[in-house]
Amino acid sequence: MSIDMGKRHTTGQATATEEPPDTGVRTPAAGDRHRLTALQGLAALSLDAMASVAYGPEAIVLVLAAAGAYGMGFTLPVTLAIAALLAVLVASYRQVIAAFPDGGGSYAVAKRHLGRRTSLVAAASLILDYVLNVAVSVTAGVAALTSAFPELHGERVWICLSILLLVTVVNLRGVVDSAKAFLVPTAVFVGSILAMIVVGLFRDGPASTASSAGHASALGEGATTVGALLLLKAFAAGCSALTGVEAVANAVPSFRAPAARRAQRTEVALGALLGVMLTGLSILIGRFHLQPVEGVTVLAQLADASFGHNLAFYVVQFATMVLLALAANTSFGGLPVLMSLLARDNNLPHVFALKADRQVHRHGVLALAVVSAVVLLFSGGDTNTLVPLFAIGVFVGFTICQVGMVRHWYGERPRGWQAKAALNGFGALLTGVAAVVVTATKFTEGAWLIVVALPLLVFAFEKVHRAYAEIGERLELGRTPQAPQRSRSVVVVPVSGLSRSTCQALTAARSLGDEVLAVTVTHPAPEDRQAADALRRDWELWKPGVELIELSSATRSLGRPLAAYVRKLMQTHPDAQVTVLIPETEPGRLWQRMLQNQRGSVVAHAIRRDTDAVICRLRFRVTDDARDTSLTAA
Repeated sequence: MSIDMGKRHTTGQATATEEPPDTGVRTPAAGDRHRLTALQGLAALSLDAMASVAYGPEAIVLVLAAAGAYGMGFTLPVTLAIAALLAVLVASYRQVIAAFPDGGGSYAVAKRHLGRRTSLVAAASLILDYVLNVAVSVTAGVAALTSAFPELHGERVWICLSILLLVTVVNLRGVVDSAKAFLVPTAVFVGSILAMIVVGLFRDGPASTASSAGHASALGEGATTVGALLLLKAFAAGCSALTGVEAVANAVPSFRAPAARRAQRTEVALGALLGVMLTGLSILIGRFHLQPVEGVTVLAQLADASFGHNLAFYVVQFATMVLLALAANTSFGGLPVLMSLLARDNNLPHVFALKADRQVHRHGVLALAVVSAVVLLFSGGDTNTLVPLFAIGVFVGFTICQVGMVRHWYGERPRGWQAKAALNGFGALLTGVAAVVVTATKFTEGAWLIVVALPLLVFAFEKVHRAYAEIGERLELGRTPQAPQRSRSVVVVPVSGLSRSTCQALTAARSLGDEVLAVTVTHPAPEDRQAADALRRDWELWKPGVELIELSSATRSLGRPLAAYVRKLMQTHPDAQVTVLIPETEPGRLWQRMLQNQRGSVVAHAIRRDTDAVICRLRFRVTDDARDTSLTAA
C-alpha cells in the first residue's frame, strides 16, 4: 500500500520536480541534455529582441515624421542614443547574470537590494511584459501574413490562436527543442537584415520604390524645429526595440554549465547583433531619405530600396513575419522560470515551481498560454490595440534593476565600483524617463490598464504570501515539534454491497485501526429498502467481524449523512484518530473509468469539507486479466 505525499509541500518550499527522487547516479551531461548552449539560448531567448527591429525604427520614424523632413534627420541620433542605452543594459545584465546565477533578473536584484515589495513590483512588470510580448508578437506576425493575403484578415484571431498553440506545444517538449525549432528562422532573419544593411550601404540611391508607390505619405509639412519633447517621445517609442534584453538574465538556469558564463555570452551576442541592426537600419533610412507611408512598413521599404522588388525582398518579408510570430518564445523561456522563483518565495502557488522531466515548468507554460489566449481574444487579434501597453512594464523592470545594481555596487564596493555604479545610475535615469514618457503619452490609449494591473498583481502576490505564512504558522514550520504519540484509531469504511473490494477494504482497515466500523446509507423508498434488507441479510451470513451501521437519509444524498456521522463520531471520541477509508474500483482502461458512478469522490469531498477526519481512498485496480488486481491507497 503506497501513500501519496503530494500535499506535504503545501506550506514549505516547493519541490523542484514532478518525478519521484532518482536513486541512480546521473552525470552532469545527462541533465545538460535538456539545457541550452549559448547559440541555442540566442535562438530561444532573443526572438523578442531580434524581432523588435521590425517595429523599433518605425516607431522612431513615425514620431519624428510629425516634424517633417527636418525631423527625420534626427532618426540616427535618436537611434544612437537607444544603442547607447542598449550597451548600458547589456553591460548591466551581464553583471546581473554573474551576481544572480539562479535567474530572476530584476526580481532577484530588487529582492536582495531594494526589499521584497519593490521586487514584487519588478516581478509584476515582467509578467505583464511577457504576456503582452506573446500577444503583440503573434498579432504582428499574423498582421504581416494578412497584409500579403488580405482574404485571411477575417480569420486572424483563429490564426493567432493556432500559432500560440504551436509555440506552446513546442515549449512543453522542452526549452532545448524550442531552441532547435527556432534556430533556422532566427538565422534567416538576422542574415537577411545584415545582408540588406551591407547591400544598402553600397548603393547611392534606392534600387526600387515599388512597395511605397501609390501610398499616402505620413510626413508632416511646414515644421522646421524639433523640440525636446518630440525627441523624448521618439526615444521612448524607439525603446520598444529593447524589449527582450532582460530575458537571458531571467532564464540563466536554463543554460548548460557553466550557466552564468554561457548566459553572459548570449547576452553580449544579443546586444551586439541588436545594436548593429538598429544602427544600420537607421543609417539606411537617412541614406535613402525614406518617408513613412500608410500601409507599408519601414522595414519593407528598406528591403525594397536595398535589394529591389525581387525574391530577396520577399525573403525579408517572410522571415520578418515568421520571426514576429515566433518571438513569443522569449516569454515561454523566461516567464516560467520567473514564476518558479516567485513560487519558491511563497508569492505564487507552489505548483509553478514544479519541473517536468524535460526541465520544463509546464504549469508556467500553460498559464502563460491561457492568459495570452484571453488577451488575444480581447484584442481581436489587433496589434494596435496592444502596442500602447507593451513597453511600459519592461521599462519599469529595467529601472528597478538598474537602481538595484547601484545599491549592489555600493554594498560590495569591488575595484572600479564607482564607474559601474555611475553606468547603472545613468541607465536607470534613461529607462525611468522612458517609462514616464511612454506612460504619459499612451495613458489614454490603454496604458492606464498597466497602471491598474501592476498594483493588482502586487496585491495578489502579497495575498498568496500571507496565506502561506498563516498556514506555516499553524503547522509550526521551522520549529521542532513535540514527540509523536500513539492514539486510538477508528476507521470508518463506507459500503454499498458485498464484493472482493469490500473484503480488501475491511482487511486494510483492520490493519490500520483499533476499531473498524462499516457504514451504509439507506433511503426510505421501497426499492431502496429491499436493497438495504438484502445487504443486512448477506452481512449477517458473511460475519466479517465488523459492525454494519445503517444511516437513514430522507433524500438520496450520500456524502452529507456520512459526514454528519463522522463529525458525531469525532465528538464522542475526542482522543481518537478517525480515518475514513473509501474503497473505489478503477478499471484498467481509461474510457472504462467514465462508467464509474464517482461515489468515492462525492464522499471524499463531503468528508473533507465538513470534518477534519483523515481520508484514505483505496483504489481496487482491475486489469484485463480478472486474476490480476492490485490495491493502492491515495
